[in-house]
Order: sequence, then structure tokens, then C-alpha cells
Amino acid sequence: MKILSCIFPVVVLLAGMVGLVASTGPVFNYGEALDKSLMFFEAQRSGKLPLDQRIKWRGDSGLKDGLLQVVDLVGGYYDAGDHVKFGLPMAFSVTMLAWGAIEFRKEITELNQMGDTLWAIRWGTDYFMKAHPQPNVLWGQVGDGDSDHYCWERAEDMTTPRTAYKIDEDHPGSDLAGETAAALAAAALAFKPYNSSYSSLLLVHAKQLFTFADRFRGLYDDSIQCAQKFYTSSGYSDELLWAAAWLYRATGEEYYLKYAVDNAVYMGGTGWAVKEFSWDNKYAGVQILLSKVLFDGQAGSYASTLKQYQAKADYFACACLQKNNGYNVKTTPAGLFYVREWNNMQYVSASAFLLTVYSDYLSAAKAQLTCPDGQIQPQELLLSAKSQADYILGKNPKSISYLVGYGQQYPIHVHHRGASIASVFTLHSVVECVQGFETWYHRQETNPNVIHGALVGGPDKNDGFSDDRSNYEQTEPTLTGSAPLIGLFSKLQNLYGNPGFNHKKLPVPHQTTPKKTPVPKTTSDTAPIEFLHSITSTWTIGTTTYYRHKVIIKNTSEKPISDLKLVIDNLSGSLWGLNPTEDKNTYQLPQFLKIFNPGSECSFVYIQGGPQAKISVLSYH
Repeated sequence: MKILSCIFPVVVLLAGMVGLVASTGPVFNYGEALDKSLMFFEAQRSGKLPLDQRIKWRGDSGLKDGLLQVVDLVGGYYDAGDHVKFGLPMAFSVTMLAWGAIEFRKEITELNQMGDTLWAIRWGTDYFMKAHPQPNVLWGQVGDGDSDHYCWERAEDMTTPRTAYKIDEDHPGSDLAGETAAALAAAALAFKPYNSSYSSLLLVHAKQLFTFADRFRGLYDDSIQCAQKFYTSSGYSDELLWAAAWLYRATGEEYYLKYAVDNAVYMGGTGWAVKEFSWDNKYAGVQILLSKVLFDGQAGSYASTLKQYQAKADYFACACLQKNNGYNVKTTPAGLFYVREWNNMQYVSASAFLLTVYSDYLSAAKAQLTCPDGQIQPQELLLSAKSQADYILGKNPKSISYLVGYGQQYPIHVHHRGASIASVFTLHSVVECVQGFETWYHRQETNPNVIHGALVGGPDKNDGFSDDRSNYEQTEPTLTGSAPLIGLFSKLQNLYGNPGFNHKKLPVPHQTTPKKTPVPKTTSDTAPIEFLHSITSTWTIGTTTYYRHKVIIKNTSEKPISDLKLVIDNLSGSLWGLNPTEDKNTYQLPQFLKIFNPGSECSFVYIQGGPQAKISVLSYH
């Protein structure tokens, strides 16, 4: 009898990487930096933590979020060093994680990091779908920034109000709804090769949110006014174009491309030439995304407008490369992009990621970048991105890594509540609001917990940096800063990284279940069974949306299979087409299919609200 599991993505770990850097200077281990960056997202998790949580100083928290509003808002991510769940930057972070998984799937998979990357995305998208209980309702924030910042306490000890705030038809937020639609659409594309049913579910929510954002227009922080002091939106036109661009890429439906073209002038897509890419300003991202449509030869009658989008994409890239006739991105004396005083590194990582993506697009199209100061080869964009990544990892005047936990020297007084207070697993007594400031915030000692992968705010405009917990402009990490690093580091490791990096060992040949990353997968490269998932119907009763899931089972081997047993976890509804066994969550094929011949197919269906169940092969003969 063969025993196996088919719900884990099968990845190949290369023995070595190609394209080692030929120049002198440090060779950075970008693969290690990527791994640590993913750990930061685990440290920021809110809700019930999984058993395979790597950040052992974190515990469950926020388990009653949404309770007073009679909505389940447990989960998602804390924004930075605090415990507010801000919807707009969280959604942008998920979009960037997904974009990295899409563009650099090969590179991330070769590093055996696709499982953790997809889980980082899903921790956000599961929360967004819960926060979207009706087509025109989106819960956009949990917690209040003012009251939260008055306390210095661990997430597990929170005593501050967990008030939840929403947007709806009477209180719109096109920027928030648009960005969340973009995140779900990008995530749908990232998950499509691994979990088609979950991908389809994400698209259902993405389309509804885009319609909501477009039909009921307004700034989200006019509706959720307590967000104004922390994440004020400069407008929503870029988010509408951003969402349309992602929905077009995820669905291929012309409606969304036509939307981006028809509104190009009115919404500033072909008018705004920008030198920043961030949670608040998506124009450069829109312009580069739509340039790909042109490069791929899919422009058709929209070519003239898409060329205008490309011209603005070129402006951004030329400004980053200091080749834009003086209208360039500002830099520090040592060459770091410098956009704003507070948490400048988030703009650095986002811009470096965007340059890396655009370099790939131009290379694939065998195109050059035409700047006012001359013709630029795509490789120069990549090298510019690499220079920013290298600065982050230690090639800077301070010789310090601004990625916590990477290298020999990194910030040790990070402005982060959980990292700066002893863990609940070592200090079992509650750390109260004021006590946290008196005992932990003002202490001179290093943080008791290393928050691996946190990208701190970084140096000032003169490359100066003070590692002080009260210096939050420079020492506080954010989701938005770390999210672009996944794609960026994976690409750089593939081309320039230390070839000795080996994040995880290959599974032992007789190991029945991989130890980590249980990310659902539609097919398995090792099992002779293929599962094809689809959603065949949806309907809403009250506030709950139900989905009819159909699963086709196919014998892909050249031999008959008998006594096939499946394990189906997370099943909350009814199931037809399989016979239950005496074992929990275990099913077998109907008696007439006791022998499952090569190439044969059968199917079963189940109904439930929310994502698909997890299906794995327990055993067969």
C-alpha cells in the first residue's frame, strides 16, 4: 500500500543558482533575506495562530474582533508596531505579495518558499472575504489608532477598544474597496495554479468590490475618519484603475481593460507622471501593468492609449535611474531613494520591486527604455533595484542591515510592542497599558524578541540612523515595507545570490507528509490522482453566501487503483458522491467504483459558505 498526501505544493530546490554577480563587493544572501521577510508576516498575524507558526514568542490575539458588530473579523494583520488593522495598507501589502508570487513564481518555487508565500497572502485574503459580508459592505478597520497608541502592550494583552469601522453605500470608500478588489484579483491569479476553487472565490469578491468602489464613490477616510491621522488617502482614481488592471489580468475580460482605457484621462492614468509608488499612490503600478498588455501584443484598438500609459511608466523608471532630465527621484548621498521622512524604506522596497518587474517586461519584449538622458537597457533597471536591496542589507555608510535579523548588525531597539516586551510564554503576567511604557518602552536594553524580517523605516536624507525605540520614523516596521521584498529578493537570489543558500532540505524519500507549508494544491506531481475544482453555483441567504463546489477526480496513472480513500478537512456543508467511512473526515468512492481504471474520472459535490475544503489522498492500492 502507498501512503501519501496531495495537498502540499511540490517544489524543486535547485542545487545552485545561475548568474552570480561578477563585480566586487559583498555577495548577499537574498534567499535568507526572503525567508526572514516572510517571517515578519507571521509575527504580524492577528487571530488564532496555526500550529506551524515559526514566531514562537507570538500568541493568539484579537479573537473577539468584530464581536460587538456581529461580524467575524478575526484574523488579518497588525499594521506596524501597533495593533490596528488598517484595511488600505493591508490590502496593498497583499497585492504586492501576490504580484511577487505571480511574476517570480519560478524563483520563489526554486527557493522552496511558495508555500509560505501563499500562506502569507491567504492570511490576508481570508480576512478580506470575511470583512466583505455583503456586496456593498466592507469592514475597513479594527481598532483605533489614538487609543491604541496610548498603550504599550502585547497583542495578547490588548485592553484598547477593538471598534470596527466599515464602508457601505451611504459611507463609501472607493480607494479602500478598489485596493481590496485589486488584492483579491491578484491573489486569485497567484493561487490559480494551486487551488482553482479558492481562486474563483477570490474573484467573486474582487468583482463585487470593484463594482461597489466604482458605483459608490468617495474617500474611505471621509467615512472612517479615525484613519485620517494615520493613512490619509490622496484620492481614489488610482485605486479604481489599479483594480481594473488587476481584474483584467486575472480574468482576461475586456470590460476591465476598456474601463482603464476609457477613464485613462479622467482618472489621471495617462496624465499623472509620478516618482513614487506606495500604498497611497498606485499610478506607477497601473502604468507598468498596462504596459505589459501593450508588450504582449494584446492592445488591439486600445494601443494608442496604452502607449500613453507606457510613456508614464517610462517616466517613473527614468526618474529612479536619475535619467529624467533633472526630474528624478531624490536620493541620499549614498544613493538610497528618498521620498519621505517617515518610514522611507517602504517607498524604497516598492520602487525597487517595480523596477525589477518592469525590467522583466522590457526584456521579454526585447525593448529598451527611452529616457531624456539616453537609451537604457532593461538590465540597468534591475541593477538599480539591486543597489537599493543591497543598501537595505548592509551596503550603506552605517554598514547596518535595515532588515532585522539579517547580517551581523541590525536594529535591536525596533519600535514594535510585541518585540520589545517579553513574550507571554516567558512572562506570564499581564503587561498593562502604562506599565508597558514604564517598564519596557523606555528601557535601554535591546528588545527581548527579534522580529525577523522587519524592514525598519530606515535612515534620514543624509544616511543618518538612530537605533532608538522612540525614533519611530526610523525604527518602526510596516507591512507595506516588507511585502515587495518577497518578489525582489527571489529575483536577486536567482541572479546574484549566494549559491549556497538552502532554506529547507528536500523531503526524506519515505516521508509521507512534508513538515511544513500545507497550502492546498489542485494537483500533485507525486500522486496518480488529480483533483479539478470548480464552483458551479452561488447564492446568498441573509448575510451568508453559499457555493456549490464540484470536484472531478481523475486517475492519471497507467494502472488501476482500488480502495481509494480521501481525507476532506474544513468541510462545513453537505456532500454528495462519496461514501463516508468510520474514520473522521475520511471518504471512499462508491462501491461501483471500487476499481478506478487509468484515465477514469468521477466527481462529487459539496455545498458550504466560504473557501473550499482541503482534499488529500489518504491511501490506495
